[in-house]
Formats: sequence, C-alpha cells, structure tokens
Amino acid sequence: MIQFADEATITVSSGKGGNGCISFRREKYIPLGGPSGGDGGKGGDVYFVVKRNMRTLAKLRRRPILKAKNGADGMSWGKYGAAGEDLVIPVPPGTSLRDAETGELLHDFTTQAEDEKFLLFKGGKGGWGNIHFKTSTNQAPRIANKGEPGSTKKIRVELSVMADVGLVGFPNAGKSSLLTAFTNARPKVAPYPFTTKIPNLGVLRVDDERDIIIADIPGIIEGASEGVGLGFKFLKHVSRTQCLLFIVDASDENYLTAYDTLVKEVESYSPELAKKPRMLLCNKIDVEGAEERAREIKEKVQQEDKDIQVLSVSILNNIGMKALQKAIIQLADKIEGQGESGEQKPQGASSSFMAERESIDDDAEVQYPGSEN
Repeated sequence: MIQFADEATITVSSGKGGNGCISFRREKYIPLGGPSGGDGGKGGDVYFVVKRNMRTLAKLRRRPILKAKNGADGMSWGKYGAAGEDLVIPVPPGTSLRDAETGELLHDFTTQAEDEKFLLFKGGKGGWGNIHFKTSTNQAPRIANKGEPGSTKKIRVELSVMADVGLVGFPNAGKSSLLTAFTNARPKVAPYPFTTKIPNLGVLRVDDERDIIIADIPGIIEGASEGVGLGFKFLKHVSRTQCLLFIVDASDENYLTAYDTLVKEVESYSPELAKKPRMLLCNKIDVEGAEERAREIKEKVQQEDKDIQVLSVSILNNIGMKALQKAIIQLADKIEGQGESGEQKPQGASSSFMAERESIDDDAEVQYPGSEN
C-alpha cells in the first residue's frame, strides 16, 4: 500500500558539463597534425512534469536526492562528449514548488493538463576542447575548458488536491459516506470520529463526457485553523476546489452552532476560501428528532444568508440523495457558466480548471489517495 503524502522536501541537481579534451592528431605521414580535442557534453536539465494519474508525493519522499546525469568529457579525434540525460520528475496536478530556504514560489501547476512541463534548471555547458584554441601563433594549444557545474537547490514540494467540490464538516458527519454513495471511491467508513486521516477523491459521473471530482478531507474540529486536530493540515486541500459543501450532523447536540463554527474555521484559515460558492447539507435526518432540527438549521442559516441552499438528507438510508446530486451538478454548472461568460467569479476560484480538465476514464489506472490496496 502506498502511503499518502502531500509534502516532500527534495534536493535536485542539474548535470555538470563535460570537460574539454586536450589531444593532438597523430597519424603516419601526417606530421604536426594539430589539436583534435573535442568539447565536453552538456549536463542534463531538471524538469517537473504533471502526470494526471498521480495523486500523492510518496515517491518523492522515498527519493530525497535527485540528480541529472553529467555530460561526458570530450575525446580525441574531435569527438564531442555525450550530453547528460535530463532528470524528469513527475508530480500530481495541483503541485506547487517552493524554495525550501526562502519559501519563494517557483512554480504552481494549477491545471490538470497532461505532460505540463516546467524547466527548473539547465545543465552546465560542456567545456571547449583544445581544437578551438588553435591560432596562427599557437599551433599546438595545450589548454581546454572545464565543464560548467550544474545547479543545486533544495525544493519543498506541496500538493493541494484539485477538485470541483470540497466536503467540509466535523468528524463523523458523513463526508466519507457521501463520497462512497456518489462515487466509486471506497474510503474507510466507521461509526467513530476521525475515521478519515487522509484526503480522498471520488468522481461523480454526470454523463459520458463530463464528471465532477469531489474531495473529502479529515474532519475539522474547533480550533483547526490554529493547528488543532487534523483539519488544519488538510484544509489546504479544499483551497483549490470550485465550491464547498458543508455537512452538519442534524442529530448532534451542537447542531445549531456547527455550521457557524465550520465557517469561522474556514475564514480563519483563508478568507478567500470562505468566499467560494457553498451549499449546506443536514445529514442523518433518519434519526428521531433530526428532521425537525434540520428545519431549524435551515431557518437559522437562511436568515443570515438568503442565497445559500440548504438540503436535508440521510446518506445511510438514501433519503434526499437524488435532489442533492442534482443540486451539486447545478452548482458546478453555474460556476462553469460564470467562467465561460466572463462574469466575475469568487476570489480564489479558477475558471479554467473545469474547462481544461480532461474527462477521467473509468478504465484508467488512477491512484486515488485513501483507496490504494
């Protein structure tokens, strides 16, 4: 089983250029053949490339030091050294690269375009052989250039999963159950809090040409924005979603304050994230008294925000699920329509993502975190 990893610190180096050669042509009947030292080969470059079937940085954690190949030295008879092989590092969509020492953002892979490439370093140039240094006054030069050194940098690689809908809720609110009900993802589901310890992705199939990606993150607890619990570490995974689906347990004793607490934690973590389109889901209405509580929640929330859509469901008993699925699709369509019409979108939303994202093939070998077996 591949462990999920959303951060990795690696040291990458481009290849050193090969040294130039000092050599002279020596053949029978050809006296004073002159210099024949070839140039050194160019060192390998360092590239990062997006691979759509990757969903974790676990491989980079196991290989913290990565180097491109050095260029070969020049040879006699005017032969040039071979160029060093480039280092190509595959990363998942949504990966950002930062300088580990300064924190400077080097590149951000914000789309899911397959094979999107970023050149981090060029390899060192190869040194000149002595064939280049022959002049009228220096017929036998005994000098050659050394190859240029490669570049080295420590990089912090961070992954924020890219999805259309991000699920936000307290532990045991039903986020993983919703993901299981709507998609082929199989996250761990159990009747106790903190069952989900890593982000999970699922694909909600709309039709043959379109799908909606749903992201489930570990449950948030009060104080998550200040580092309490698991939620703070994984809140970044909903930062690139198109919209947020808040899930509240209507059977819980804190049902009336749950939504406000969740919104407060999201706002504390990122005000831009809190401005994204949202929907509220009241779950577990099959429990005695929970349906009445769901109505109270809807009345309270819509007094403060008339535009928010509030739905009541029981994921376990499949009550209200068709209406929820329809509402999610409509919200995604609305966001996509805003992007195509040029209307102003909420801060932090990326209009190009849903338009540029390729449809995911059900038969493709895609590794979704949390479902590796």
